[in-house]
Amino acid sequence: MTWFLLCVGLLIGGYFIYGAFVEKVFGINTQRQTPAFTQTDGVDYVPMSKGKVYLIQLLNIAGVGPIFGPILGALYGPAAMLWIVFGCIFAGAVHDYFSGMLSVRNNGQSVPNLAGKYLGKNAKHFMNLFAIILLLLVGVVFISAPAGLLSKLTGYDVAIFVGVIFCYYLIATIVPIDKIIGRFYPFFGALLVFMSVGLTIALMLSSEHTMLPGFEMGDFFTNLNPNDMPLWPALFITIACGAVSGFHATQSPLMARCVENESNGRFVFFGAMIGEGVIALIWCAIALSFFGGVEGLNAGMAGNPANVVYEASNGLLGAFGGFLAILGVIVLPITSGDTAFRSARLILAEFFNIKQVELPKRLLLAIPLFAIGAVLTQVDFGIIWRYFGVANQTTAVLMLWTAAAYLLRHNKFHWICSVPAMFMTCVVISFMLNSTTLGAGLPMTVSTVAGIVTTAIIAALIIIKTKGKGDIDSDDEDNITLANEQ
Repeated sequence: MTWFLLCVGLLIGGYFIYGAFVEKVFGINTQRQTPAFTQTDGVDYVPMSKGKVYLIQLLNIAGVGPIFGPILGALYGPAAMLWIVFGCIFAGAVHDYFSGMLSVRNNGQSVPNLAGKYLGKNAKHFMNLFAIILLLLVGVVFISAPAGLLSKLTGYDVAIFVGVIFCYYLIATIVPIDKIIGRFYPFFGALLVFMSVGLTIALMLSSEHTMLPGFEMGDFFTNLNPNDMPLWPALFITIACGAVSGFHATQSPLMARCVENESNGRFVFFGAMIGEGVIALIWCAIALSFFGGVEGLNAGMAGNPANVVYEASNGLLGAFGGFLAILGVIVLPITSGDTAFRSARLILAEFFNIKQVELPKRLLLAIPLFAIGAVLTQVDFGIIWRYFGVANQTTAVLMLWTAAAYLLRHNKFHWICSVPAMFMTCVVISFMLNSTTLGAGLPMTVSTVAGIVTTAIIAALIIIKTKGKGDIDSDDEDNITLANEQ
Protein backbone atom coordinates (compact mmCIF):
# COMPACT_ATOMS: atom_id res chain seq x y z
CA MET A 1 0.00 0.00 0.00
CA THR A 2 2.78 2.43 0.97
CA TRP A 3 4.67 1.86 -2.29
CA PHE A 4 1.56 2.36 -4.39
CA LEU A 5 0.58 5.60 -2.63
CA LEU A 6 4.17 6.84 -2.91
CA CYS A 7 4.10 6.27 -6.66
CA VAL A 8 0.80 8.14 -7.00
CA GLY A 9 2.20 10.97 -4.87
CA LEU A 10 5.27 11.23 -7.10
CA LEU A 11 3.10 11.56 -10.19
CA ILE A 12 0.98 14.31 -8.64
CA GLY A 13 4.10 16.08 -7.36
CA GLY A 14 5.59 15.80 -10.84
CA TYR A 15 2.69 17.80 -12.26
CA PHE A 16 3.05 20.68 -9.80
CA ILE A 17 6.86 20.83 -9.61
CA TYR A 18 8.33 19.54 -12.87
CA GLY A 19 5.31 20.61 -14.90
CA ALA A 20 5.74 24.20 -13.71
CA PHE A 21 9.44 24.04 -14.63
CA VAL A 22 8.67 22.73 -18.14
CA GLU A 23 6.07 25.47 -18.64
CA LYS A 24 8.64 28.08 -17.57
CA VAL A 25 11.22 26.74 -20.02
CA PHE A 26 8.71 26.83 -22.85
CA GLY A 27 7.61 30.36 -21.96
CA ILE A 28 3.86 30.81 -22.37
CA ASN A 29 2.35 34.02 -23.73
CA THR A 30 -1.10 34.59 -22.21
CA GLN A 31 -1.70 37.59 -24.48
CA ARG A 32 -1.30 35.61 -27.69
CA GLN A 33 -4.50 34.40 -29.36
CA THR A 34 -4.73 30.64 -29.81
CA PRO A 35 -5.76 28.84 -33.04
CA ALA A 36 -9.20 28.20 -31.50
CA PHE A 37 -9.89 31.88 -32.14
CA THR A 38 -7.60 32.77 -35.04
CA GLN A 39 -8.57 29.70 -37.13
CA THR A 40 -12.16 29.10 -35.99
CA ASP A 41 -14.02 26.98 -38.58
CA GLY A 42 -16.80 25.31 -36.58
CA VAL A 43 -15.46 21.83 -37.44
CA ASP A 44 -11.98 21.23 -35.98
CA TYR A 45 -11.11 24.69 -34.58
CA VAL A 46 -13.65 25.30 -31.82
CA PRO A 47 -12.94 27.12 -28.49
CA MET A 48 -13.70 24.97 -25.43
CA SER A 49 -13.33 25.44 -21.68
CA LYS A 50 -10.20 24.20 -19.89
CA GLY A 51 -12.00 21.45 -17.96
CA LYS A 52 -13.79 20.13 -21.04
CA VAL A 53 -10.60 20.12 -23.12
CA TYR A 54 -8.73 18.29 -20.32
CA LEU A 55 -11.29 15.48 -20.10
CA ILE A 56 -11.39 15.10 -23.89
CA GLN A 57 -7.59 15.04 -24.07
CA LEU A 58 -7.45 12.42 -21.31
CA LEU A 59 -9.99 10.28 -23.11
CA ASN A 60 -8.27 10.75 -26.49
CA ILE A 61 -4.87 9.58 -25.26
CA ALA A 62 -6.13 6.88 -22.88
CA GLY A 63 -7.18 4.00 -25.10
CA VAL A 64 -6.46 0.43 -24.04
CA GLY A 65 -2.78 1.43 -23.89
CA PRO A 66 -2.70 2.52 -20.21
CA ILE A 67 -4.61 -0.66 -19.31
CA PHE A 68 -3.31 -3.47 -21.53
CA GLY A 69 0.27 -2.13 -21.62
CA PRO A 70 0.71 -1.95 -17.82
CA ILE A 71 -0.95 -5.35 -17.40
CA LEU A 72 1.56 -6.87 -19.84
CA GLY A 73 4.34 -4.84 -18.22
CA ALA A 74 3.35 -6.10 -14.76
CA LEU A 75 4.80 -9.49 -15.76
CA TYR A 76 8.20 -7.88 -15.16
CA GLY A 77 7.21 -7.10 -11.56
CA PRO A 78 7.07 -3.76 -9.68
CA ALA A 79 9.86 -2.42 -11.93
CA ALA A 80 7.02 -1.62 -14.34
CA MET A 81 5.63 0.84 -11.77
CA LEU A 82 8.93 2.72 -11.63
CA TRP A 83 8.96 3.12 -15.41
CA ILE A 84 5.36 4.40 -15.33
CA VAL A 85 6.21 7.02 -12.68
CA PHE A 86 9.51 8.34 -13.98
CA GLY A 87 8.76 7.77 -17.66
CA CYS A 88 5.47 9.66 -17.30
CA ILE A 89 6.94 12.67 -15.48
CA PHE A 90 10.22 13.16 -17.35
CA ALA A 91 9.34 11.84 -20.82
CA GLY A 92 5.64 11.31 -21.48
CA ALA A 93 4.23 14.49 -19.93
CA VAL A 94 7.03 16.57 -21.49
CA HIS A 95 6.34 14.92 -24.85
CA ASP A 96 2.61 15.65 -24.60
CA TYR A 97 3.10 19.24 -23.44
CA PHE A 98 5.38 20.15 -26.33
CA SER A 99 3.32 18.30 -28.94
CA GLY A 100 0.33 20.33 -27.79
CA MET A 101 1.97 23.72 -27.21
CA LEU A 102 4.06 23.67 -30.39
CA SER A 103 0.82 23.01 -32.26
CA VAL A 104 -0.80 25.94 -30.45
CA ARG A 105 2.14 28.13 -31.53
CA ASN A 106 1.86 26.95 -35.14
CA ASN A 107 -1.84 27.43 -35.95
CA GLY A 108 -2.86 23.97 -34.73
CA GLN A 109 -0.64 22.08 -37.18
CA SER A 110 -0.16 18.33 -36.86
CA VAL A 111 3.06 16.68 -35.74
CA PRO A 112 4.52 15.98 -39.25
CA ASN A 113 4.45 19.68 -40.08
CA LEU A 114 6.04 20.50 -36.72
CA ALA A 115 8.79 17.95 -37.39
CA GLY A 116 9.33 19.46 -40.82
CA LYS A 117 9.62 22.98 -39.44
CA TYR A 118 12.16 22.19 -36.72
CA LEU A 119 13.99 19.11 -38.06
CA GLY A 120 13.72 19.55 -41.85
CA LYS A 121 11.73 18.20 -44.80
CA ASN A 122 13.07 14.65 -44.53
CA ALA A 123 11.79 14.46 -40.95
CA LYS A 124 8.41 15.74 -42.13
CA HIS A 125 8.06 13.03 -44.79
CA PHE A 126 9.25 10.35 -42.35
CA MET A 127 6.82 11.55 -39.69
CA ASN A 128 3.94 11.70 -42.18
CA LEU A 129 4.52 8.06 -43.04
CA PHE A 130 4.94 6.91 -39.44
CA ALA A 131 2.04 8.96 -38.10
CA ILE A 132 -0.43 7.57 -40.67
CA ILE A 133 0.78 3.99 -40.09
CA LEU A 134 0.56 4.47 -36.32
CA LEU A 135 -2.91 5.98 -36.45
CA LEU A 136 -4.23 3.19 -38.66
CA LEU A 137 -2.76 0.60 -36.27
CA VAL A 138 -4.24 2.44 -33.30
CA GLY A 139 -7.64 2.58 -34.97
CA VAL A 140 -7.53 -1.16 -35.63
CA VAL A 141 -6.26 -2.05 -32.14
CA PHE A 142 -8.95 0.17 -30.62
CA ILE A 143 -11.63 -1.62 -32.64
CA SER A 144 -10.51 -5.18 -31.95
CA ALA A 145 -10.09 -4.77 -28.18
CA PRO A 146 -13.53 -3.30 -27.32
CA ALA A 147 -15.26 -5.56 -29.87
CA GLY A 148 -13.69 -8.57 -28.14
CA LEU A 149 -14.83 -7.42 -24.69
CA LEU A 150 -18.36 -6.71 -25.94
CA SER A 151 -18.49 -10.18 -27.49
CA LYS A 152 -17.32 -11.67 -24.18
CA LEU A 153 -20.03 -9.76 -22.27
CA THR A 154 -22.94 -10.49 -24.61
CA GLY A 155 -22.03 -13.70 -26.40
CA TYR A 156 -22.66 -12.15 -29.82
CA ASP A 157 -20.22 -12.56 -32.70
CA VAL A 158 -17.27 -10.16 -32.49
CA ALA A 159 -17.73 -9.27 -36.18
CA ILE A 160 -21.05 -7.57 -35.36
CA PHE A 161 -19.38 -5.22 -32.88
CA VAL A 162 -16.49 -4.53 -35.27
CA GLY A 163 -19.04 -3.32 -37.83
CA VAL A 164 -20.95 -1.20 -35.30
CA ILE A 165 -17.79 0.45 -33.99
CA PHE A 166 -16.59 1.13 -37.55
CA CYS A 167 -19.85 2.92 -38.35
CA TYR A 168 -19.56 5.03 -35.23
CA TYR A 169 -15.92 5.89 -36.05
CA LEU A 170 -16.88 7.14 -39.49
CA ILE A 171 -19.57 9.43 -38.07
CA ALA A 172 -17.38 10.76 -35.24
CA THR A 173 -14.47 11.34 -37.61
CA ILE A 174 -16.30 13.63 -40.02
CA VAL A 175 -18.78 15.59 -37.86
CA PRO A 176 -17.72 18.86 -36.15
CA ILE A 177 -15.68 18.20 -33.00
CA ASP A 178 -18.20 19.84 -30.66
CA LYS A 179 -21.14 17.67 -31.83
CA ILE A 180 -20.09 14.29 -30.40
CA ILE A 181 -16.58 14.55 -28.94
CA GLY A 182 -17.10 17.90 -27.24
CA ARG A 183 -20.56 16.96 -25.97
CA PHE A 184 -20.20 13.40 -24.65
CA TYR A 185 -16.50 12.77 -24.08
CA PRO A 186 -16.19 14.91 -20.93
CA PHE A 187 -18.78 12.60 -19.33
CA PHE A 188 -16.89 9.51 -20.47
CA GLY A 189 -13.69 11.06 -19.11
CA ALA A 190 -15.35 11.47 -15.71
CA LEU A 191 -16.54 7.82 -15.94
CA LEU A 192 -12.94 6.75 -16.60
CA VAL A 193 -11.70 8.58 -13.48
CA PHE A 194 -14.55 7.15 -11.38
CA MET A 195 -13.86 3.62 -12.61
CA SER A 196 -10.13 3.81 -11.83
CA VAL A 197 -10.66 5.25 -8.36
CA GLY A 198 -13.41 2.72 -7.63
CA LEU A 199 -11.21 -0.24 -8.51
CA THR A 200 -8.39 1.12 -6.36
CA ILE A 201 -10.63 1.60 -3.31
CA ALA A 202 -12.16 -1.85 -3.80
CA LEU A 203 -8.69 -3.42 -3.88
CA MET A 204 -7.60 -1.54 -0.76
CA LEU A 205 -10.73 -2.61 1.16
CA SER A 206 -10.76 -6.19 -0.14
CA SER A 207 -10.48 -8.97 2.44
CA GLU A 208 -9.34 -11.44 -0.21
CA HIS A 209 -6.64 -9.39 -1.94
CA THR A 210 -3.68 -7.32 -0.75
CA MET A 211 -2.02 -4.42 -2.56
CA LEU A 212 1.31 -5.68 -4.00
CA PRO A 213 1.45 -8.84 -1.82
CA GLY A 214 4.88 -10.22 -0.93
CA PHE A 215 6.88 -7.65 -2.87
CA GLU A 216 9.88 -5.98 -1.26
CA MET A 217 11.94 -2.92 -2.15
CA GLY A 218 14.49 -4.97 -4.07
CA ASP A 219 11.77 -6.30 -6.37
CA PHE A 220 11.33 -2.80 -7.83
CA PHE A 221 14.78 -3.15 -9.38
CA THR A 222 14.54 -6.82 -10.41
CA ASN A 223 13.20 -8.53 -13.52
CA LEU A 224 10.61 -11.05 -12.27
CA ASN A 225 9.24 -12.05 -15.68
CA PRO A 226 8.20 -15.74 -15.48
CA ASN A 227 8.76 -16.18 -19.22
CA ASP A 228 12.42 -15.05 -19.01
CA MET A 229 11.76 -11.98 -21.18
CA PRO A 230 14.53 -9.35 -20.89
CA LEU A 231 13.54 -6.16 -19.11
CA TRP A 232 15.75 -4.02 -21.38
CA PRO A 233 14.53 -2.78 -23.76
CA ALA A 234 11.22 -4.68 -24.02
CA LEU A 235 9.57 -3.12 -20.94
CA PHE A 236 9.89 0.37 -22.45
CA ILE A 237 8.15 -0.78 -25.63
CA THR A 238 5.48 -2.81 -23.81
CA ILE A 239 4.41 0.08 -21.56
CA ALA A 240 3.99 3.07 -23.84
CA CYS A 241 0.69 4.76 -22.92
CA GLY A 242 1.07 5.61 -19.25
CA ALA A 243 4.81 6.32 -19.61
CA VAL A 244 5.59 7.86 -23.01
CA SER A 245 3.57 7.35 -26.20
CA GLY A 246 3.98 8.78 -29.70
CA PHE A 247 0.25 8.30 -30.30
CA HIS A 248 -0.32 11.27 -27.99
CA ALA A 249 1.62 13.52 -30.37
CA THR A 250 -1.06 12.84 -32.97
CA GLN A 251 -3.86 13.62 -30.49
CA SER A 252 -2.58 16.76 -28.77
CA PRO A 253 -3.01 18.95 -31.91
CA LEU A 254 -6.74 18.08 -31.85
CA MET A 255 -7.07 19.87 -28.52
CA ALA A 256 -4.48 22.51 -29.47
CA ARG A 257 -7.15 23.68 -31.91
CA CYS A 258 -9.62 24.10 -29.02
CA VAL A 259 -7.48 25.52 -26.16
CA GLU A 260 -8.61 29.04 -25.26
CA ASN A 261 -5.38 30.30 -23.68
CA GLU A 262 -1.74 29.18 -23.53
CA SER A 263 -1.98 29.20 -19.72
CA ASN A 264 -4.29 26.16 -20.01
CA GLY A 265 -1.59 24.10 -21.71
CA ARG A 266 0.05 22.62 -18.60
CA PHE A 267 -3.27 21.43 -17.18
CA VAL A 268 -4.53 20.07 -20.50
CA PHE A 269 -1.41 18.43 -21.96
CA PHE A 270 1.00 17.79 -19.07
CA GLY A 271 -1.88 17.15 -16.66
CA ALA A 272 -3.75 14.68 -18.87
CA MET A 273 -0.58 12.61 -19.25
CA ILE A 274 -0.11 12.56 -15.47
CA GLY A 275 -3.73 11.44 -15.22
CA GLU A 276 -3.06 8.63 -17.66
CA GLY A 277 0.02 7.69 -15.64
CA VAL A 278 -2.16 7.27 -12.56
CA ILE A 279 -4.56 5.03 -14.54
CA ALA A 280 -1.63 2.94 -15.79
CA LEU A 281 -0.27 2.68 -12.25
CA ILE A 282 -3.64 1.49 -10.96
CA TRP A 283 -3.93 -1.27 -13.56
CA CYS A 284 -0.33 -2.37 -13.05
CA ALA A 285 -0.97 -2.62 -9.29
CA ILE A 286 -4.28 -4.47 -9.83
CA ALA A 287 -2.60 -6.96 -12.17
CA LEU A 288 0.14 -7.68 -9.62
CA SER A 289 -2.25 -7.76 -6.64
CA PHE A 290 -5.43 -9.51 -7.78
CA PHE A 291 -3.58 -12.64 -8.94
CA GLY A 292 -1.07 -12.67 -6.07
CA GLY A 293 2.09 -11.95 -8.07
CA VAL A 294 3.63 -12.43 -11.50
CA GLU A 295 3.16 -16.21 -11.63
CA GLY A 296 -0.54 -15.94 -10.88
CA LEU A 297 -0.87 -13.03 -13.29
CA ASN A 298 0.79 -15.01 -16.07
CA ALA A 299 -1.65 -17.88 -15.56
CA GLY A 300 -4.70 -15.63 -15.19
CA MET A 301 -3.86 -13.57 -18.26
CA ALA A 302 -3.54 -16.60 -20.54
CA GLY A 303 -1.93 -14.40 -23.17
CA ASN A 304 -4.77 -11.85 -23.30
CA PRO A 305 -4.85 -8.75 -21.02
CA ALA A 306 -8.62 -8.53 -21.55
CA ASN A 307 -8.95 -11.60 -19.30
CA VAL A 308 -7.31 -9.66 -16.45
CA VAL A 309 -9.70 -6.73 -16.96
CA TYR A 310 -12.71 -9.05 -16.94
CA GLU A 311 -11.69 -11.12 -13.91
CA ALA A 312 -10.38 -8.25 -11.76
CA SER A 313 -13.35 -5.96 -12.46
CA ASN A 314 -15.92 -8.61 -11.59
CA GLY A 315 -13.88 -9.92 -8.67
CA LEU A 316 -13.38 -6.53 -7.02
CA LEU A 317 -16.65 -4.75 -7.83
CA GLY A 318 -19.16 -7.57 -8.23
CA ALA A 319 -21.40 -8.20 -11.24
CA PHE A 320 -22.89 -4.71 -11.59
CA GLY A 321 -19.79 -2.77 -10.60
CA GLY A 322 -17.70 -5.03 -12.79
CA PHE A 323 -20.04 -4.38 -15.71
CA LEU A 324 -19.58 -0.61 -15.27
CA ALA A 325 -15.80 -0.99 -15.00
CA ILE A 326 -15.64 -3.13 -18.13
CA LEU A 327 -17.93 -0.64 -19.88
CA GLY A 328 -15.36 2.03 -19.03
CA VAL A 329 -12.60 -0.10 -20.53
CA ILE A 330 -14.72 -0.54 -23.66
CA VAL A 331 -15.39 3.20 -23.94
CA LEU A 332 -11.68 4.02 -23.56
CA PRO A 333 -10.43 2.53 -26.83
CA ILE A 334 -13.52 3.57 -28.79
CA THR A 335 -13.05 7.20 -27.79
CA SER A 336 -9.40 7.05 -28.82
CA GLY A 337 -9.95 5.06 -32.00
CA ASP A 338 -12.26 7.63 -33.54
CA THR A 339 -9.84 10.47 -32.77
CA ALA A 340 -7.04 8.38 -34.28
CA PHE A 341 -8.90 8.30 -37.59
CA ARG A 342 -9.79 11.98 -37.17
CA SER A 343 -6.09 12.82 -36.70
CA ALA A 344 -5.17 10.75 -39.75
CA ARG A 345 -7.75 12.67 -41.79
CA LEU A 346 -6.33 16.01 -40.68
CA ILE A 347 -2.71 14.97 -41.34
CA LEU A 348 -3.64 13.94 -44.87
CA ALA A 349 -5.60 17.16 -45.29
CA GLU A 350 -2.51 19.18 -44.37
CA PHE A 351 -0.31 17.08 -46.65
CA PHE A 352 -2.61 17.45 -49.69
CA ASN A 353 -3.75 20.95 -48.69
CA ILE A 354 -7.44 19.99 -48.72
CA LYS A 355 -9.68 22.25 -46.61
CA GLN A 356 -11.98 20.28 -44.30
CA VAL A 357 -14.90 22.66 -43.86
CA GLU A 358 -17.03 20.89 -46.49
CA LEU A 359 -18.36 17.40 -45.71
CA PRO A 360 -17.55 15.81 -49.12
CA LYS A 361 -13.88 16.76 -48.70
CA ARG A 362 -13.82 15.14 -45.25
CA LEU A 363 -15.36 11.98 -46.70
CA LEU A 364 -12.82 12.01 -49.53
CA LEU A 365 -10.03 11.38 -47.01
CA ALA A 366 -11.93 9.41 -44.35
CA ILE A 367 -13.38 6.62 -46.51
CA PRO A 368 -10.00 5.31 -47.85
CA LEU A 369 -8.62 5.31 -44.29
CA PHE A 370 -11.52 3.19 -43.06
CA ALA A 371 -11.19 0.83 -46.03
CA ILE A 372 -7.54 0.14 -45.09
CA GLY A 373 -8.53 -0.18 -41.44
CA ALA A 374 -11.18 -2.76 -42.30
CA VAL A 375 -8.56 -4.90 -44.04
CA LEU A 376 -6.17 -4.64 -41.07
CA THR A 377 -8.83 -5.90 -38.63
CA GLN A 378 -8.41 -9.31 -40.26
CA VAL A 379 -4.78 -9.48 -39.08
CA ASP A 380 -4.05 -11.26 -35.77
CA PHE A 381 -4.35 -8.86 -32.80
CA GLY A 382 -0.96 -9.92 -31.34
CA ILE A 383 0.85 -9.03 -34.58
CA ILE A 384 -0.91 -5.65 -34.83
CA TRP A 385 -0.05 -4.90 -31.19
CA ARG A 386 3.67 -5.59 -31.71
CA TYR A 387 3.87 -3.30 -34.73
CA PHE A 388 1.80 -0.71 -32.92
CA GLY A 389 4.31 -0.69 -30.03
CA VAL A 390 7.33 -0.06 -32.27
CA ALA A 391 5.57 2.54 -34.44
CA ASN A 392 4.27 4.23 -31.31
CA GLN A 393 7.66 4.67 -29.64
CA THR A 394 9.36 5.67 -32.90
CA THR A 395 6.82 8.47 -33.26
CA ALA A 396 7.55 9.51 -29.66
CA VAL A 397 11.26 9.69 -30.48
CA LEU A 398 10.61 11.97 -33.46
CA MET A 399 8.34 14.25 -31.42
CA LEU A 400 10.84 14.54 -28.58
CA TRP A 401 13.62 15.47 -31.03
CA THR A 402 11.27 18.00 -32.65
CA ALA A 403 10.69 19.62 -29.25
CA ALA A 404 14.42 19.55 -28.48
CA ALA A 405 15.16 21.24 -31.82
CA TYR A 406 12.61 23.95 -31.05
CA LEU A 407 14.31 24.68 -27.71
CA LEU A 408 17.75 24.60 -29.32
CA ARG A 409 16.68 27.13 -31.96
CA HIS A 410 15.50 29.48 -29.25
CA ASN A 411 18.48 28.96 -26.93
CA LYS A 412 16.31 27.45 -24.21
CA PHE A 413 17.10 24.56 -21.84
CA HIS A 414 16.77 21.77 -24.41
CA TRP A 415 17.88 18.94 -22.11
CA ILE A 416 14.35 18.47 -20.76
CA CYS A 417 13.54 17.08 -24.23
CA SER A 418 16.97 15.93 -25.44
CA VAL A 419 17.59 13.49 -22.55
CA PRO A 420 14.28 11.58 -22.90
CA ALA A 421 14.73 11.74 -26.70
CA MET A 422 18.15 10.08 -26.41
CA PHE A 423 16.85 7.44 -24.00
CA MET A 424 13.90 6.50 -26.19
CA THR A 425 16.06 6.54 -29.34
CA CYS A 426 18.35 3.99 -27.71
CA VAL A 427 15.33 1.92 -26.61
CA VAL A 428 13.84 1.76 -30.10
CA ILE A 429 17.11 1.04 -31.92
CA SER A 430 18.18 -1.62 -29.40
CA PHE A 431 14.77 -3.29 -29.55
CA MET A 432 14.68 -3.35 -33.34
CA LEU A 433 18.19 -4.77 -33.61
CA ASN A 434 17.51 -7.44 -30.97
CA SER A 435 13.97 -8.48 -31.90
CA THR A 436 13.74 -11.74 -33.83
CA THR A 437 10.18 -11.05 -35.04
CA LEU A 438 10.41 -7.36 -35.97
CA GLY A 439 14.12 -6.72 -36.35
CA ALA A 440 17.57 -8.15 -37.01
CA GLY A 441 17.73 -10.70 -34.17
CA LEU A 442 21.19 -9.58 -33.01
CA PRO A 443 22.52 -10.45 -29.52
CA MET A 444 21.38 -8.08 -26.76
CA THR A 445 24.87 -6.75 -26.00
CA VAL A 446 25.55 -5.95 -29.64
CA SER A 447 22.12 -4.36 -30.05
CA THR A 448 22.55 -2.18 -26.96
CA VAL A 449 26.03 -0.97 -27.88
CA ALA A 450 24.87 -0.20 -31.42
CA GLY A 451 21.86 1.61 -29.96
CA ILE A 452 24.04 3.77 -27.72
CA VAL A 453 26.48 4.65 -30.50
CA THR A 454 23.72 5.44 -33.01
CA THR A 455 21.88 7.55 -30.44
CA ALA A 456 25.04 9.56 -29.71
CA ILE A 457 25.55 10.24 -33.43
CA ILE A 458 21.91 11.30 -33.95
CA ALA A 459 22.01 13.58 -30.90
CA ALA A 460 25.26 15.21 -31.99
CA LEU A 461 23.96 15.83 -35.52
CA ILE A 462 20.70 17.39 -34.32
CA ILE A 463 22.40 19.58 -31.71
CA ILE A 464 25.14 20.78 -34.05
CA LYS A 465 22.75 21.38 -36.95
CA THR A 466 20.10 23.17 -34.90
CA LYS A 467 21.75 25.02 -32.02
CA GLY A 468 22.12 28.78 -32.36
CA LYS A 469 20.26 29.13 -35.67
CA GLY A 470 18.55 32.13 -34.17
CA ASP A 471 15.35 31.72 -36.18
CA ILE A 472 12.54 33.97 -35.02
CA ASP A 473 9.18 32.23 -35.20
CA SER A 474 5.80 33.88 -34.96
CA ASP A 475 5.65 33.25 -31.21
CA ASP A 476 8.90 35.17 -30.68
CA GLU A 477 7.66 38.04 -32.80
CA ASP A 478 4.55 38.24 -30.64
CA ASN A 479 6.68 38.24 -27.49
CA ILE A 480 8.89 41.01 -28.91
CA THR A 481 5.85 43.10 -29.88
CA LEU A 482 4.31 42.60 -26.46
CA ALA A 483 7.54 43.56 -24.70
CA ASN A 484 7.87 46.73 -26.81
CA GLU A 485 4.28 47.71 -26.03
CA GLN A 486 4.90 47.25 -22.32
